[in-house]
Amino acid sequence: MSESFQSHSSTFRPRARLLQLLGDQLIGSARLAVFELVKNAYDADASKVSVEIGGLGTDEPTISVTDDGEGMSLSTLTDIWLVPGHENREVQRQRLIRSPKFHRLPLGEKGVGRFAVHKLGNSIELVTRHAGCRECVVRIDWNQIISKPFLSEAPVQIEERSPQVFTGQRTGTQITISDLRQKHWSRGDIRRLQRQITTIVSPFDEPGSFSAVLEVPGRELWIAGIPDVGTILSRATWKFSFELIDGEYNWFYQFLRIPLLRLEGRELVGTGEKLLLPPSTKRDKVTATADFQEGIGPVSGDFYVYDRDRDYLRLLTESKLVTDYLDENGGVRVYRDGIRVYNYGEPTDDWLGLDMRRVNTPTRSISRNIIIGAINLQLDSSQALVEKTNREGFVEDQALLHLKDIVLGALMTLEVERQKDKEAIRSLTGKASDIETEKIRQPLNELRRAIRREGLEGKLFKYVDKIELDYEDMQRTLLHAGMAGINLGVVFHEVERGVKTLHRAIQMGENRQTVQEQSEGLMGLLDGFATILRRDDGAVQSAKKVIDRARRNNSLRFNHHRVRFEAPILEGGLGDFDAQMSFGLVVGAVGNLIDNALYWVRVRWPDVPAKSQMTPRKIYAGITNELEEGPAIIIADNGPGLKDAPDRVVSPFYTRRPGGMGLGLYYVNMVMQLSGGSLRFLEPGEIDLPEGYDGTIAALIFGEKR
Repeated sequence: MSESFQSHSSTFRPRARLLQLLGDQLIGSARLAVFELVKNAYDADASKVSVEIGGLGTDEPTISVTDDGEGMSLSTLTDIWLVPGHENREVQRQRLIRSPKFHRLPLGEKGVGRFAVHKLGNSIELVTRHAGCRECVVRIDWNQIISKPFLSEAPVQIEERSPQVFTGQRTGTQITISDLRQKHWSRGDIRRLQRQITTIVSPFDEPGSFSAVLEVPGRELWIAGIPDVGTILSRATWKFSFELIDGEYNWFYQFLRIPLLRLEGRELVGTGEKLLLPPSTKRDKVTATADFQEGIGPVSGDFYVYDRDRDYLRLLTESKLVTDYLDENGGVRVYRDGIRVYNYGEPTDDWLGLDMRRVNTPTRSISRNIIIGAINLQLDSSQALVEKTNREGFVEDQALLHLKDIVLGALMTLEVERQKDKEAIRSLTGKASDIETEKIRQPLNELRRAIRREGLEGKLFKYVDKIELDYEDMQRTLLHAGMAGINLGVVFHEVERGVKTLHRAIQMGENRQTVQEQSEGLMGLLDGFATILRRDDGAVQSAKKVIDRARRNNSLRFNHHRVRFEAPILEGGLGDFDAQMSFGLVVGAVGNLIDNALYWVRVRWPDVPAKSQMTPRKIYAGITNELEEGPAIIIADNGPGLKDAPDRVVSPFYTRRPGGMGLGLYYVNMVMQLSGGSLRFLEPGEIDLPEGYDGTIAALIFGEKR
């Protein structure tokens, strides 16, 4: 028994409500809808677009968008504009076909942005004129269209007429939207729309071939008094610009002179450098090489950064104007071919995670409310960055992750230099230069002054002295246990909080018994930290043994990063010395130096050779008796070397390494002080080393054996 089959053919029959879905659901908000209409004007080769909100205060407000672009002919209207999803713009982008007047590549590519009008209102009138053509008028009543079952049953009438809007030789397009979805527009709504429109073009560029303005007839005062962005930018404390082209990083840093503090400004220039990338477990690469920019193309940016410390703001005029503007407009925006990519830089969008970075490192990182920034891309070379269909940023893929890493890497350069100037400002405004250490020292000193004022020296000084001694002992204990870093930060925080609580109790006039109990509680906190850690008072140890342990601790990392580790003393070489030291402590110090070296040799030599080839990355460990201060363990590398003075690199919480805490060399320096020695950085040629070690040369110098 056999079965018979019949086949039928049919076609898709899009329903009329599809256009409503395109406009209403693909466009996320009214402001993005306006932005889409402005983008269309840009693609139409316009030099100016005007957005007008008319009829405010009436029941029938309107939105009108008018440009002076090339306009549309009747055939363009029927064959392209009325065809949802037409590939016209996409083809132009792929073939790099630029506009005739301003040589632009089109921003649009999906053929749905024109339906943004339906996000704003139900009635649309489009008037357009192309060169040499009559004026065309299209009127669409959206309620009538969606009342039809299918698009094929919803015809659109097009009228040709003698020019009435674009008279003479003028061309362009005007779209007027009425029966608005949002009928009431407040002063705040209008001012927010003004901000949206004025940021469509980068505020850092010179006036170019495209501009957008907002007009509010009858409500001009509503947008009067909005600070000019140039005025705000002129009040920045720091300026920073950069460019990254084919892996070559150039930057310019400027700290502006502060006359009221008698603090001179300074400028720095970096040319032909490598851009350091934020740390990532998903890649071994630590610098932005040319291949890292593939599909992104050249990236440049401008950052304007402000100091919102209260002591500093009190010295400035119109400080509230600046802080209010930053609260509303702070952040880093993205521009492609000079036109903004939303939503980057909006108050609700922290695409770079700046605020979380600030929480993690509050004294160093820059948050959104102290920066106005712009990142510039080129459309023809950033094809890997694809805008989402809903127009809210780029698709979250590898190209976007690379762009974020590039921007954060540039921001790190700014943050490192800014930290130096912040310390100078703090010192002149009465704040500590070494802010992390002074979180402990300064409260203790203030506590002693308060005790003297209350006449409680006999009762409480012994507790304060014990707290200070316990804190210093805790530093040593943490170091002996090899627990620098985050655990040391925890102790900073807890001791600071305890001291401030005790200080407040004295200032508020608490009774002596309460104050005494709080003092004893703070000492108990320190004792609690100490009891969980093992002490090591030090003994006579061999330098060779330290180097051997450090090599074994890092052997897997040497292999993984293709780094050649040379230690002749471990291969039968002559030399060695004994010194009194905490063995674990010094091994940890050498480990910190090796960790730094492993990173910086990868910066200088980013390309990993094949395993059959010799790697250029190398680290040396050995000993020397050539220094006057005493015998020393030497850790050297062939990285880029130190860019800062030695006293700067050993200060706590200072680092040029992205993601670093700035405690590694601080830890090494403290270890050597506790060992009765010192840490010193040597110049190439100062001691005898194998050839090629022209990077950082660190000497852990010990006194004579006791």
